[in-house]
Amino acid sequence: MATQRRLARRLIQLYGGLVLYGASSALLVRSGLGLEPWNVLHQGVSERTGLPMGVVVTLLGAVVLLLWIPLRQRPGLGTVSNVLVIGAALDLTLALMPDARPMAVRIALLVAGIVLNGAATGLYIAARFGPGPRDGLMTGLNERTGLSVRLVRTAVEITVVVTGFLLGGTVGVGTLLYAVSIGPLAQVFLRVFAVPAAPVGGTDVATGPPDRAILPG
Repeated sequence: MATQRRLARRLIQLYGGLVLYGASSALLVRSGLGLEPWNVLHQGVSERTGLPMGVVVTLLGAVVLLLWIPLRQRPGLGTVSNVLVIGAALDLTLALMPDARPMAVRIALLVAGIVLNGAATGLYIAARFGPGPRDGLMTGLNERTGLSVRLVRTAVEITVVVTGFLLGGTVGVGTLLYAVSIGPLAQVFLRVFAVPAAPVGGTDVATGPPDRAILPG
């Protein structure tokens, strides 16, 4: 029973975290003050193609997941769910939320979006069902090139931000604030939502420790 309860908690954290991640990203979109790095690219592609932003998140997530094949990364339930859930939650939230006009409201949306994104990160990673497709790309490049995760992540995120900005994605103070705050926030929420370890001989299924994932991108 304890193992079943633990698994149920992990599944609730996984899908709750993914839905919250998509919803929090929508708050950043509505703030208009800057997006997280990958969503700058997603928004830019959305602007150029006319596709809903959440659809772009899903499609590019699937493309990135294909890049795992030559990197010999193994997806988990969380990886596939990441591709399917976040974009849908993002589009649903955008459909329900009108554009923000007053600057005070936009700032509130920005702050709420970043904090909730940190909470979503803690929920999702602590569930331990595997990294998101973009995280797996970074860790795979780290393993294949020997470059540090920090260097790989920096290079990839600079590339996606610049590309997204050139395509019409929103870069602003929110992008910078997100970059400097999401790491500390995620660490706090990882401790808050940590799932107790399975007893010796337990049958909990995990696909790697939480610290393997960088962010649920």
